[in-house]
Amino acid sequence: MFDLSSRSLYLCIGVREDMDRFLPAVLRGGVDVVQLREKTAPDDVREKSARTMLRICHDFDVPFLMNDSPELAVKVGADGVHVGQGDATVAHCRRLMGPEAIVGLSTHRDEEFDRGLGDDVTYLSAGPIVPTPTKLGRPGTGVDYAIRAQARSDRPVFVTGGVNDRNVAALVAAGLRHFVVVRHLSESSDPERAARDLRDALESARLAVAVQPPQ
Repeated sequence: MFDLSSRSLYLCIGVREDMDRFLPAVLRGGVDVVQLREKTAPDDVREKSARTMLRICHDFDVPFLMNDSPELAVKVGADGVHVGQGDATVAHCRRLMGPEAIVGLSTHRDEEFDRGLGDDVTYLSAGPIVPTPTKLGRPGTGVDYAIRAQARSDRPVFVTGGVNDRNVAALVAAGLRHFVVVRHLSESSDPERAARDLRDALESARLAVAVQPPQ
């Protein structure tokens, strides 16, 4: 089983025609968790892309997760599944995928997060901290929500919503450590460079926090 506590740069991406080039590029740049999040393509298209992504991820020793469907995750041999508040339950995912699988859960408010802590989840996500076109119609939760979530969690909390190489330092300074990234990489003309810039900004921010004297 992959340990997510030391992983901090989580890519969510839909089906792409250039996946066999795009995905190795961002993994070389520093992405260390990958999820196929595809809401509109039919199952056969998602399955084909998932099998390609799983192979590439394992070449880089990176876990690969499916969004929404534990059944499809089992079929392709994914390392885990990520579900939202209206998707399959965590208990259902565990029954299908077993105790060693990665199971993640989206949360958008304190009561959802508190309920998630009582589930058999590997990690939780918190956000989106700002409105984002990948979750149309959902208002931003604000950074404070993610900070509160991480402060009371015994599992990794991945922050969602507009994370990029320009704002990640402030998020790290606020105490956050795990980040989901989408558009910063998916819309880049040089995804490897974009991933590396984000990874470098993240690691520099971590170092800065580590060497700060106590107040």
